[in-house]
Amino acid sequence: VILYGESGTGKEVMAKAIHQNSNRSNKPFIAVDCGTISRELAASELFGHVKGSFTGALTDKEGIFEVADGGTLFLDEVSNLPLDVQATLLRVIQERKFKRVGSNKDIDTDTRVIVASNENLQEAYRNGKFREDLYHRFNEFSISIPPLRERKEDIDALVKHFIERNNESLGKKVTGVSEEVMKVFEEYPWPGNVRELEHLVESTMNLTDKKVISLEDVQYYFDNRLKVAAINSEKPEKDAPVKNLNTALARYEKELIIKALKASNGNISMAARNLGLPKQTMHNKVKKYNIKLTTEIR
Repeated sequence: VILYGESGTGKEVMAKAIHQNSNRSNKPFIAVDCGTISRELAASELFGHVKGSFTGALTDKEGIFEVADGGTLFLDEVSNLPLDVQATLLRVIQERKFKRVGSNKDIDTDTRVIVASNENLQEAYRNGKFREDLYHRFNEFSISIPPLRERKEDIDALVKHFIERNNESLGKKVTGVSEEVMKVFEEYPWPGNVRELEHLVESTMNLTDKKVISLEDVQYYFDNRLKVAAINSEKPEKDAPVKNLNTALARYEKELIIKALKASNGNISMAARNLGLPKQTMHNKVKKYNIKLTTEIR
């Protein structure tokens, strides 16, 4: 299974759901961020090694495939794996066996492999970054997880879930957020997706003793985001007063769109792709903010 989605959209949550609803649910679920594995040690991490197989291999070591045997192995950002490790991974999937680094002994494995990427793996193999044969092996089934800005109807349920969970872990008694806060949440583009919303709810609950989170409680967060937007903008609105948070967020969104259009020389399709937006959504926002493609993007 291939899971596609921007960072923070919940790819690991989806992978766990697949695992928990399968006949492997009583076996291990192991998640690995391939972007954090050293390229030199990637093969050892996945397949293990024997003592003396390379400098620093002081003892035999189990690989992640051995730990996950019978269960599910989730490889996040799989395109970061070196091509030689991808070749070994292909053999494991085809033959259901592997060798530890430095060993000639085959080890059988029965592991479901779910992979995730925030880039299109088909484009990655066309660019020589990913093996085409491995892509076709993985691509039996693919799921695209949309960014939070495209599924804002989920925000209310997610906020309630995060509040309930943090009430238990933080010993709080928060009952919800105000209507004003929910309106701001629905207007904000959430570049960090569900993970950003989760962190905001947790940090806000850490700082408040109120039962209902108010606009005042989250104002600091969005003010900081607007300051960052102003610093990064080519035409920053320095010291501009933020009297209405919804207006300020709209200004922030407009600045991001103009910046993306400048970077793409006015190409709406490219700008939409860079922002992770559907082309029609970008057209609608250009129209909404009355952005003049012939003047404002220069």
